[in-house]
Amino acid sequence: MVLTKEEVAQVLSVMQGTAGLITKLLYAGGLRITEAARLRVQDIDFGFKQITVRDGKGKKDRGTPLSVNLIPLLENQLKKVRTLHQQDLSKGFGSVYLPYALAKKYPKADQELNWQYVFPSRNLAMDPRSGVTRRHHVDQSVVNKAIKRAVKLCDITKKVSAHTFRHSFATHLLQTGTDIRTIQALLGHADLQTTMIYTHVLKQGGQGVVSPFDNL
Repeated sequence: MVLTKEEVAQVLSVMQGTAGLITKLLYAGGLRITEAARLRVQDIDFGFKQITVRDGKGKKDRGTPLSVNLIPLLENQLKKVRTLHQQDLSKGFGSVYLPYALAKKYPKADQELNWQYVFPSRNLAMDPRSGVTRRHHVDQSVVNKAIKRAVKLCDITKKVSAHTFRHSFATHLLQTGTDIRTIQALLGHADLQTTMIYTHVLKQGGQGVVSPFDNL
């Protein structure tokens, strides 16, 4: 399922807050919702206008574009993260989950700002793996519910999910002439055939044929 550019703009225009910003990232960079939720502060590179997706599907890292229009919103979001993190530290918390190998190699990195989630959860919670009280990343269900409400509000009848914005990202790049290999790299697809699926959308109107009714 793919949205038109107009439909994407319509849905995003009625989405606010954290869920709205995450959904904008899904479309702007072709991220999966899990990848967006797990972004760390250090993954946002404003200078190179790039977002680094770490440990994505297939356990691979990749870079994807950071939209210039999202920079002010993300800068404001990171200011909030910094303030929240300082408050947590002052209360004796401020730890964030790190994969075991990293936690062992950098024992104090879990309290550094760079490793904090870009979209932290509202409340602290005990990590059942370690028993440490931490601030996890935002729950994906918050975003999914917000998307569902926005689509309904916009009266769009297509079945839209968070992944629809990733599909739309790839399709719209193809429509503007972006090379299929480039799109493959941006999406993190191991097999080009997976990316080739998006080419079917370019055959608008059924195999690209214009209805004879339009020539009457």
